[in-house]
Amino acid sequence: MKIKAADPISSMNGSVIQTNCPHCGHEGTFDVIGQDLFIDGQYICGQRRCPDKICRGHLFIILGRSGELLFQYPPRNIAFNKENIPASIIKTFEEAITCHSQNCFVASAIMIRRTLEEICEERGAVGNDLKTRIKDLKTKVLLPQELFDAMDELRLLGNDAAHIEANTFAQISSPELNVAIEFTIELLKALYQYSSLLSKMRGLKKPVP
Repeated sequence: MKIKAADPISSMNGSVIQTNCPHCGHEGTFDVIGQDLFIDGQYICGQRRCPDKICRGHLFIILGRSGELLFQYPPRNIAFNKENIPASIIKTFEEAITCHSQNCFVASAIMIRRTLEEICEERGAVGNDLKTRIKDLKTKVLLPQELFDAMDELRLLGNDAAHIEANTFAQISSPELNVAIEFTIELLKALYQYSSLLSKMRGLKKPVP
């Protein structure tokens, strides 16, 4: 009697996964919900739940034969700290991150540019175009020159996304957007979070006698 080797995918039924929660932004090992389904002996489709007791966000997943996470819905977004950032800026930047997670890179670049517009408006920077407003922003906030240079690069990336005739960047794809989002996060930290973090640190110091 010939014994057929067990299909490796069958042993992954009910496998836990580790990912970033699209609902609360935290990373964790997600709990299994219900029974997984096998599709064509190639995929596992199932449901998972965020382990955070407050969030408990719901996730649909597809795993491949080796257990790799192929797809999740809602999509996995790049997490960032939202503390002290104005709501309008958070909303715009979250749209940029959501577009990125769906491989809509042109839309993501446009929304990153819109995030810069929101920052300039919130800080009272004026000018006829974004380039001029970024220049005026230098007179209103203290930032490393590298971040101002990055803002100008993000502006150019957004121009390429919005206008067919613009061609500063060779393409607008995941690598360009990964760097753009990383720079935008650092910009938001510098503008809205470093001073708060410093205040917390100073609040931990012992009082001077």
